[in-house]
Amino acid sequence: MATRVLPAFGSRRSIHIFERNFYAYRSQWLMFVSGFFEPLFYLLSIGIGLNHLVGPQLVGGRLVSYATFVAPGMLATSAMNGAVIDSIFNPFFRLKISHTYDAVLSTPLDVTDVALGEVWWALSRAALYAASFIVCMVLLGDTTSWWVVLCWPGALLASLAFTCVGLAGCTYVRSWQDFDVVTLVQLPLFLFSGTFFPITLYPRWLGAIVSVSPLYQAAALLRGLATGQFDALMILRAGYLVALGLAGLWLAARRFRAILAP
Repeated sequence: MATRVLPAFGSRRSIHIFERNFYAYRSQWLMFVSGFFEPLFYLLSIGIGLNHLVGPQLVGGRLVSYATFVAPGMLATSAMNGAVIDSIFNPFFRLKISHTYDAVLSTPLDVTDVALGEVWWALSRAALYAASFIVCMVLLGDTTSWWVVLCWPGALLASLAFTCVGLAGCTYVRSWQDFDVVTLVQLPLFLFSGTFFPITLYPRWLGAIVSVSPLYQAAALLRGLATGQFDALMILRAGYLVALGLAGLWLAARRFRAILAP
């Protein structure tokens, strides 16, 4: 029988990985609840403090408050951070420390089911946290359009891209010390992806580099949705994230097979 190279979305067996994670985390419900307070603290700190110190920002030819500018970028950052935890840190433990996947593969599930199941799990958590983040944005007045509801699928798209790439990257992590490299990539993305200031304020060479980063594309997409500004460039941004996610999922499935398959 031919071996699958790219796991197909809709694979029923991959749902068992989601179920396994759900039951494993039931006793850690407090960790899930605490995640709902993160967006509130982020947005309150910006709205109460920096919003009055930094002037309005230009988005699509229209001035918006600093809090309105930053909030979608923080939503994109939250999607990235959650994806890193669910696709690199936790799978690494199951892959290299507890060897959970070795036990999983003794069942009818195969390697591609493992990879896709981890993606489903990460997206389910991202869906809950993104919804709470958007509700906080609306309640605190950090949005100018009801099109902000589209930020929910936009955040899931960003989470999908980072999750698939992170899952592929997880297979290259050899020890806990290698997580320093993850931080080395994650922190500059957070600081230099147009989250806090427009990239037009950066030097031209730095702005050119930032413009192709996945976090900048996600933040710009969510910022356009939150302010009700639509153009063809947003379709390209969404396509960029889809392509990145599919490429990451293909590599993750291939790497998992190389590591786990007998």
